[in-house]
Amino acid sequence: MILVEILYVTSAIVLALMGFHSLVLSTIYIVHRNDKIQPPPNISTPDLPTVVVQLPVFNEKHVIERLIESVSRLDYPYHKLRIQVLDDSTDETLSSAAAAIEKARATGLQIEHIRRRSRQGFKAGALTYGLQRTEAELIAVFDADFVPQPDFLHRVVPYFGMDDRLGLIQTRWGHLNADLNSMTRAQALALDAHFIVEQLARHRAGLLVNFSGTAGVWRRACIEQSGGWHSDTLSEDIDLSYRAQLAGWRCLYLPDVSTPAEIPAMMMGFKRQQSRWATGTMQCLRKLGGVVLCAPLTVWQKIEAMFHLSGYVIHPLMLLVLFLVGPLMLSGRLSDLPLAGLGLAMLGMPVEILLSQRRLYSDWLRRMAAFPILMLIGIGIAASNTRAVLRAFSAHPQAFERTPKFHLQEGNPDYGRNSSYALPIDSTTWVELALAAYATIMALLALRYAPSLVPFMMLYALGFAYVAGVSLQQARPGRDHSPRSSRQWGLLGSGIGRGSSTSR
Repeated sequence: MILVEILYVTSAIVLALMGFHSLVLSTIYIVHRNDKIQPPPNISTPDLPTVVVQLPVFNEKHVIERLIESVSRLDYPYHKLRIQVLDDSTDETLSSAAAAIEKARATGLQIEHIRRRSRQGFKAGALTYGLQRTEAELIAVFDADFVPQPDFLHRVVPYFGMDDRLGLIQTRWGHLNADLNSMTRAQALALDAHFIVEQLARHRAGLLVNFSGTAGVWRRACIEQSGGWHSDTLSEDIDLSYRAQLAGWRCLYLPDVSTPAEIPAMMMGFKRQQSRWATGTMQCLRKLGGVVLCAPLTVWQKIEAMFHLSGYVIHPLMLLVLFLVGPLMLSGRLSDLPLAGLGLAMLGMPVEILLSQRRLYSDWLRRMAAFPILMLIGIGIAASNTRAVLRAFSAHPQAFERTPKFHLQEGNPDYGRNSSYALPIDSTTWVELALAAYATIMALLALRYAPSLVPFMMLYALGFAYVAGVSLQQARPGRDHSPRSSRQWGLLGSGIGRGSSTSR
């Protein structure tokens, strides 16, 4: 029982530290939120740097035309601009992309449809392949579901003229379909908290920031001198941005430049996205954690970077706490554990979300109504994300599983269910149902042994039930609900060689 108590207390303390870390970032944000960034210089057209826009895609038949049309509208001199459609597709995306490219080329745009003989390295490999075929000074990257605004390059590129060591500019993700359903409204809250509070706080306080896989612009020299894109993690975006900063390059975050994108509206797609991000981020912790700790950084920079890279550890710890509650309640030892006050850490995420919504939207109070759903989702994906975290420490090759995009619009919420890209139910759904039942039993036991725990156990039960229930409800009609292999981009090699990863 001593071991059970130690594990429970340790898990609870680490979870609390993660929550307090969110409060620290919120405090930093409040201190720096009104800091002004020096405006960039005006650059005449002849002095503008050359830019290549890279569009890495794989089987994106629903959104490829929208993507190419949006980059065709970029307001940048055509003789300084190249577009690379890095197309690894194996379906009708190829013909749709080819038709859209021909239409764009007819306007005078220099746009290439680039195909590889193999998909080695996946997104990282595609970006490297394209980089070898251009001499452009700057590289902009957009995932398939993003719609850059026409003035994107004019608002971002001039900042590179201010600092020769500026290697990366990241912009904020916006949302094309935030109000599609309760899931998208909840995800928008979390994304806004990350891009307004966390990214702004890290950047303004001189901490390490990350490239989010898309909606950003790189200096070519920075990519090359930092070792290039590696495909040995599922988060090549975090990997390269950390390596660049450790090599002395600087990053700039522009929260006022927003690039809208599609939020996953299907639970299985969302779980796949989160699992990939969890595996990739923890792989970066495994790969770069020791390097960060030994780097010539301040103690605070190192501590915050470790919190950043280890963020997904909360999910296995949540499950561990749930499993340990029962033995501790029945033994009567739970009330003796010194955990008073740790509940304050639960305020971390709500504070971040409140701050971000108030900054971005006049109707922030209406948007906050989606927070209970976000809480349920955050708990309910703990099973799939725990499996993803464990995969990060496996010696076996990991699968790169793409997040399906459907060009979903408000008023058409079932479109994705009928697509060939719709994902089947996998084994985690049945695990979630089992965990919902287990948490319900723990809540009933808590009525007798630890009444104060009843709300928390019910949150667990509702969270797992919600995620499993929505997964089943959204299952593609006519599909078997039994576990099966899902569509994958392919297997990630174990050698040095994406994310989005954090990319979409």
